Amino acid sequence: MYALEVNGFHKVYDNESGQKTALCDVSLNIPRGSFYALLGPNGAGKSTLINILADIVRPTGGSATLLGHDLFTERAWCKRHMGVVPQEIAFDPFFTPREVLHFTSGLFGCIPDDDWIDELFARLELSEHSAKNTRQLSGGMRRRLLVAQALVHKPQLVILDEPTAGVDVELRRRLWSFMRELNANGTTILLTTHYLDEAEELCDHVAIIDRGNLLTAQPMSQLMQQVASSHLWLQYDREIELKSDDQAALADFEPRLTTEGICLRLSSDTEQQRSNSFHAAYEAAVARFGPPLDAGVRKEDLEDVFLRLTDKHGDDACNP
Repeated sequence: MYALEVNGFHKVYDNESGQKTALCDVSLNIPRGSFYALLGPNGAGKSTLINILADIVRPTGGSATLLGHDLFTERAWCKRHMGVVPQEIAFDPFFTPREVLHFTSGLFGCIPDDDWIDELFARLELSEHSAKNTRQLSGGMRRRLLVAQALVHKPQLVILDEPTAGVDVELRRRLWSFMRELNANGTTILLTTHYLDEAEELCDHVAIIDRGNLLTAQPMSQLMQQVASSHLWLQYDREIELKSDDQAALADFEPRLTTEGICLRLSSDTEQQRSNSFHAAYEAAVARFGPPLDAGVRKEDLEDVFLRLTDKHGDDACNP
C-alpha cells in the first residue's frame, strides 16, 4: 500500500485576466516509509498541491487516498494521520509553545502527551523557550515550533513545506537528523525545498513539477542514473567564444561556455561509451581551441538535472 496516492490533481484558478491552470492532471504514488522530495521552481504548483492535501484548497479535479482512505470523504481520519509544516508562520502571540502543542493535540482528537512534547522541544531545541509567548520567539524558533506542531499527534505522513527556511546551517543539520530518525521509524515524509543538495542527500524518491506539469517521479537513484550526465570541462587562460562553426563541430557534446572555459556533455550509457565520448570530446575541443590549462570530468548532481529538466520543459506547460 502507498502512503499517499494522488490521481489526476487538476486545479484552475479564476483571475482578472481569465483562468490560470496551477496543476495539470498531476499523479503521484508515495511509498510508505519513503522520504519523498517534491521539487519545482517558484510558481510550479507545489504549494497548490500541498494546500489541496492540507484541505486549504479544493481541486478542480482528481482524487487522493491516504493509507487507503479517501482524502476528501474521510477528511477527519486523514487529518488525524497527516501533519503539515506550512511555509507561512502564524501563531497566537499570547500562547506559549507548550500551550500551542496542547491545543493542537486537542484539535486532532488526542490527549496531550507531555513526554512526547518534551521530546519534541528537546530535539527541536525549544525547551528553554517553551514557557515564552510565541511573540518572543525568533523566526527560526517559530519555524521549529511549526515542525513540532505538525508532529505532536504522531502522524504517519508528514508534509514539510520549506521547513528550514530561515534556520541556520548547524541547526538545520540537527533538524534533518531528527527527520531521518522519524523516517527510519516508519514515518513517511514529503518534502519541498529549494536546497536541492539536501533533497539529494535526504530523499529516496523525487518528483519534479514545473508550471503545473509533472516532469518526472521516480526513485532518486534511478533518476540520477538515467538522467544525470557527465561533463568534460576544459579551462583556458583566455576567454573562449563559441562561433557558429564551433557549435556545429561540437554539436554532439552540447557545448556551453563557463567562466573559465568550456563544458561538453559526455555519453553516459555505458563505461565504454563514456570513455569513447571523453576522448572524442577532448580531441574535438583541442582541435577548435587548442590544449587547455586544465581539464576534468564532473558528474551532474540533482541541481544540474533539475535545471536541465525545467529548462527543457519550456512551452510544453499548461500556461504559455
